[in-house]
Amino acid sequence: MAERMLQFVTHPQVLPEKRDAAERRQDFGEIYRGFARSRAEEQASRCSQCGIPFCSVHCPLGNNIPDWLKLTAEDRLEEAYEMSSATNTFPEICGRICPQDRLCEGNCVINKGFESVTIGAVERFITENAFEQGWVKPALPDRELGRSVGVVGSGPAGLACAERLRAQGYEVHVYERQDRVGGLLTYGIPSFKLEKHVVARRHALLEEQGIVFHLSTPVGSGEGETALEDLRARHDAVFLATGVYRSRDVKVPGAGLEGVVDAIDFLTASNRRGYDEDPGEDAALHAKGRRVVVIGGGDTAMDCVRTSIRQGAERVTCVYRRDRANMPGSRQEVYNAEEEGAQFEWLGSPEAFLGDGSVSGVRVLKMRLGAPDASGRRSIEGTGQHDVIEGDLVIKALGFDPEDLPGQFAAPDLAVTRWGTLTVPPGGFETSLPGVFAGGDYRARSEPCRLGDQGRPGCGRCDPSSSD
Repeated sequence: MAERMLQFVTHPQVLPEKRDAAERRQDFGEIYRGFARSRAEEQASRCSQCGIPFCSVHCPLGNNIPDWLKLTAEDRLEEAYEMSSATNTFPEICGRICPQDRLCEGNCVINKGFESVTIGAVERFITENAFEQGWVKPALPDRELGRSVGVVGSGPAGLACAERLRAQGYEVHVYERQDRVGGLLTYGIPSFKLEKHVVARRHALLEEQGIVFHLSTPVGSGEGETALEDLRARHDAVFLATGVYRSRDVKVPGAGLEGVVDAIDFLTASNRRGYDEDPGEDAALHAKGRRVVVIGGGDTAMDCVRTSIRQGAERVTCVYRRDRANMPGSRQEVYNAEEEGAQFEWLGSPEAFLGDGSVSGVRVLKMRLGAPDASGRRSIEGTGQHDVIEGDLVIKALGFDPEDLPGQFAAPDLAVTRWGTLTVPPGGFETSLPGVFAGGDYRARSEPCRLGDQGRPGCGRCDPSSSD
C-alpha cells in the first residue's frame, strides 16, 4: 500500500502528447493524442487514494475518480470503464472538454509540489479503450414501462436524460431543431477540442438503445414548429433541455457596425460546414485574412480565438477586462491559444467599436484590479487610459442568457426566475407546468448559490463559457 501511494513521488506528471502548434494551426483535428495503455496505468497510479477525494468533491457529476484511477492502475480496465460510466453518460466527451484544471485536477491533493494526476487524459483513455474492446453497449431496459417521454433538445442534458430514461424502460423521443444531434457539442465546440465523430458515435449508440430522434424539428409556437402542448398530449412527460443560446450583448457605441458578430453565430457557421469548404454565404462570419478581436475571457472566447487562427486570420487579439489569473475559462486553453499565435490584451474593457458602417477597431478602456468583492474575487475599475486595437472582425464572446421560453412556447404559465431560467422546486426538476420538467442550463439552481446568483446561467464563477 505504501509503495502504491508513493507513485506520485517516483513518477512525475506526464501530460498527453500535444501536436506542434505550427502543425495544428493548419487544421481542425484534435490537438492532444491519447495515452498509450502503459502511460495511462502509470499516471493513474499517481493517485494517492486520499481519505477525502477533493477531485470528486469538485466534479459537477460527483464521479468516483479515485476508484476508477485505482482500477486503471491495476490493469482492471473494463471495471474502470464500468465505474467511470456509472455516473457519467459521456466520459469520452468529458475527458476531452471538461475544464479539469479548474475542477478535479485543480483540486487534486498532490497538486502542490508534485503536480496533479492527469485525470482527464486517463478518463479519455479508459473510454476509448472500452470502445475498442467492444465493452461499450447500449443500456437496454429489462422491461418496457409502456410510458413515453418527449425530450426537447439534444445537447448534453437532453441526451443524458434520454439515455437514463430509456434504460429504465421508457419510450423516449428527442426533438432537435438542428439537423445533427449534440447541441453545443456539435455546433459550438470546435473539432480541435472535440471531433464530431465522437458525438456521432454516441448518437448511434443511443439509437441502438431505442431512442427515437426527430431532427430538424423545432419546438415552439411559430409556423412549422411543433407546439409544446402537442408534445404534452403525445407523451406522458416532457423534458426541456433547450440550452441557453441568447448571446449577451455589450452596450457600447458602434455595437451595430458590420463586422461585429456574436460568438455563437461565428462558431455555428464554422462547425456547420466542412472546414475546408468555401464560406460562401457565411463569408461575413469567416476570419480569413482579417484582423480579429475577440471580446471575453471564457472558453467560448478561446474557441473563437483558436478557430480564427485556423481560418487564416491575419492577426487575432483577445481582450479581457481582468488579468490572466482571474480568467473564468481554462488556463490550458489560454496557453494553447498563445502557442498558436494569439495575442492577449489583459485588463481592457471595450468602450466603443469604431468605424463608419463597418468596424475598423475597438477603443479599450484600461482597467486595474481593485479590492475583493463579496465572493473574494477582486473587483475592477477604470484607469482613465485608453488604447485602440485595429480589427475588421469583432467577435463578442460574453456568455449566454436564456431565451424567452414562455413566449417561445406560448406557455405564459411556465414560471421563470428573474434571470429567465425555469423555476423548479428545491431538489426537483418539474416546472410550473404539470408533467413538464427541465434540466441543463435552463433549469434554475434548486440550491442557494453561495455567490448570490441563484438561477443565473453563466455568471462566470461557475460557468467557464462566460466572459466574466
